[in-house]
Amino acid sequence: MSSSNPHYGPHRYEVRHRTTYRYDADVNVSLARAVLRTRPTPYQQVIDELIEVDPEPALIEQHVDFFGNLSHYVEIRTPHQLLDVYKSCVVEVDLPEHDLEALNLSVADAVEALHADPDVDPTEVGIFTLPSDLVTLAPVVQEFAATLLWPSRPLGEAIDAVFRTIYRDFRYDKHATNVRTTLPEVIAKQAGVCQDFAHLAIACFRAVGLPARYVSGYIETYPPPGKPKLAGSDATHAWASVLVPRVGWIDMDPTNDHLVDSRYITSAWGRDFRDVSPLKGVIFSESKHSELKVGVDVIRLD
Repeated sequence: MSSSNPHYGPHRYEVRHRTTYRYDADVNVSLARAVLRTRPTPYQQVIDELIEVDPEPALIEQHVDFFGNLSHYVEIRTPHQLLDVYKSCVVEVDLPEHDLEALNLSVADAVEALHADPDVDPTEVGIFTLPSDLVTLAPVVQEFAATLLWPSRPLGEAIDAVFRTIYRDFRYDKHATNVRTTLPEVIAKQAGVCQDFAHLAIACFRAVGLPARYVSGYIETYPPPGKPKLAGSDATHAWASVLVPRVGWIDMDPTNDHLVDSRYITSAWGRDFRDVSPLKGVIFSESKHSELKVGVDVIRLD
């Protein structure tokens, strides 16, 4: 059945993502782990993809990581003061539309059903229910979760409450947090960015025993009315996903107050941001200062 919501149904995009590091002295060796490829899923087809790294790596190897993401090991041994990593891809996305009102089993019943279902991988349930480095279940986090996901609450209503409450009560502020900010600090500040809001939503579900994962990727954005869209003005994005009995994974975006639809392009998923960081590693250099520049374009093709 087709949806009346124009954000569902097949959407085709071209994504261009450039990451540039500049250093004030030669980097003699750079060793990195990178999530460069776009992840194929049952709802996302990768039609074409290009990856370029400058300087040319001495070694670049692709492998599938523990979570099924397409990951690369990159080794550069050419002295350089500029590292440029460019990715472009064409993808078609067709995500299903979920009816949260139809999920009328309770939160407690959903947890029990997941553990009793022989078709659900118990390893996956365990991995995405346990705390992780950036999704800790400190007392203040558990208290916050308890205000949204009490045992008798209908599951669909609870899912809706999680992403809508975070959107309503937390201010988007890119200066409020950094990659080391903890969830208790996010709750205290009531501010953060998409990474923080995704981690908080995930923590709410894990606190009550529901598996939840961190999803990274891109989202189609729009310029202000009457203004052109500027090249490189898009950004990477992050959202949360929860495992629901007999339905599967349902993705939600607490940063933008809705369920994820066909405007979203998935790159990778894991327990938290550290599992899916686009580029991380070590360098051997006397450099004292570096500058990072990231440009992203998400271009609708249909």
